[in-house]
Amino acid sequence: MFFPEGQVRVFLYGEPVSMRLWFDGLYALARHSMQQDPLSGHLFTFINGRATQVKVLYFDRTGLCVWSKRLEQGRLLSNWDPITTRAMDWAGLKLLLEGIEPGRMRKRYKKTYSHRENASIKEGSAI
Repeated sequence: MFFPEGQVRVFLYGEPVSMRLWFDGLYALARHSMQQDPLSGHLFTFINGRATQVKVLYFDRTGLCVWSKRLEQGRLLSNWDPITTRAMDWAGLKLLLEGIEPGRMRKRYKKTYSHRENASIKEGSAI
């Protein structure tokens, strides 16, 4: 399970990353490109070029862990231009994983209803 502590720092890598990278490749990016210690217990976040997948590398006191998420629709980021390698807080990562870009307040998807649900909503009845 993915339950980081509240005071943990989150580092976002500011360039697209191949999702074929796993423990060693992500460790090398965190260590050399981000110049951080991957064994510090902090979270290191990597996003693919299409912004449809994210991986988080972290050390949980017994070993390295990789948590990943693939979106079925939508994108995590609307544009790579303003994204830089930076530290952010846990709340910023939660917003990113929900598809809300800090500063843009844009949701990555909207709920679609079936024909039956649309009829119920129009009639004012509960779903």
